[in-house]
Amino acid sequence: MKKSKAGVMLLLFILLLSAISPTNVSAANHGKEKALNAQLKAIAKKTYRYFEDNTDPKTGMTYDEIRYTEDGKVEAAHTSPTNIGMYMMSTVSAEEMGFISRKEAVERIQITVNTLKELKKWNGLYYNWYQTEDGSLKTDWGQFISQVDNGWLSAGLIVVGQAYEELNEQTSKLVEEMNYTTLYDEEVGQFRGGYDAEAGKLTDHHYGLLYTEPRVASYISIGKGDVPSEHWWKMYRTMPKEWDWQAQIPDGYDQQYDGITVFEGHYEYNGVKFVPSWGGSMFEGLMPGIVMKEKDLGTNALGLNNQRHVDLQIDYAKEMGYKAWGFSPAATPDGYSEFAATPLGTSGYDDGATVTPHATFLALDYAPKEVLKNIKALKKLNTYGKYGFYDSVNVETGEIAKAYLALDQGMIMVSIANYLNEGVIREYFHQDPIGKKPEELLKKEAFSIQ
Repeated sequence: MKKSKAGVMLLLFILLLSAISPTNVSAANHGKEKALNAQLKAIAKKTYRYFEDNTDPKTGMTYDEIRYTEDGKVEAAHTSPTNIGMYMMSTVSAEEMGFISRKEAVERIQITVNTLKELKKWNGLYYNWYQTEDGSLKTDWGQFISQVDNGWLSAGLIVVGQAYEELNEQTSKLVEEMNYTTLYDEEVGQFRGGYDAEAGKLTDHHYGLLYTEPRVASYISIGKGDVPSEHWWKMYRTMPKEWDWQAQIPDGYDQQYDGITVFEGHYEYNGVKFVPSWGGSMFEGLMPGIVMKEKDLGTNALGLNNQRHVDLQIDYAKEMGYKAWGFSPAATPDGYSEFAATPLGTSGYDDGATVTPHATFLALDYAPKEVLKNIKALKKLNTYGKYGFYDSVNVETGEIAKAYLALDQGMIMVSIANYLNEGVIREYFHQDPIGKKPEELLKKEAFSIQ
């Protein structure tokens, strides 16, 4: 007996419904999640190989970068406090993901800690550049002590001290000796950028904006008790309205926190409200979130703003017609430069049609599906090499910076470990009293971007 046309249509409709049933949708999503997780683990394994192959075995200090040129491999055999912090957190991440044993992780980090004890310091704070071979100062680049770089070293030491109890006493002592008071301007309530040991003076400029990467050192220095918690409220969310040189005149209102008036300002891009960073780059906004629980605790402020910056970076790339997204300072074929989604900055950096993979991985907690697509797009641009992703690619010309930077490799490693292991690096950071004490500052604020 022939089926009627209506019967056939009904059968097709039933089959269609079954295909898009919650069970099938859930299975499809689970499949995509498994695919992403497998890719991330494979990327992380190659990324950590950079640290294995390019860390001096005697000092435990990682080369700042390596790059491949027409003349062969060039190694930058010097390092910074940030690089040291990222190496230690990457090693914890590698152990958490099963690439190395706990014993190897502890042995590796112990070598680094032994070196840190012996390095030349200023008030317990570390200089910007040391030679990886013997830990001596790299003096041809000046003798500068940076607030932000020391912040990332402190963060790495705090994480290590919680991950490995046998190292805790040593790492805690080093962090305690790092005296951030020496860089703090009590009158302004903000940090100076650092101290120039050759000139014998602090920088003229302050780190004024909250939504930039120095907020890690601010958070840690409050947790240590080196500076008062009011410092958090003395930083700008946007610059004051009357500072008309900035990219936009902000909208917003005054709000009281702990008796201090804060201008809760914001910018807008395509009708979306956000608090800007200085340049509009991904690492300014999202790098602090690899250790600080901004997404979980700052749901009305930093966490929400991180989500906005990820979404807007993606939108900006689409608007510009680029093949991939993720704008942040990165290596170029002949050096290093600052890149950003220009409208997201107070004084926005140019985008340079250049994207850097570390920006993609910083976005993992906020846009995993888009990250998976972007990983595929970056691989199509031939950016994947021996140690994972090369540092940048011009999405218009296809020109690749065949370089690997310790800083950027570290951001990739820690971001992946956090995503695959339920925020493990953040958990370690917040287990320490220094990470736990200022949590209320993250919780209580509400940006004017709701």
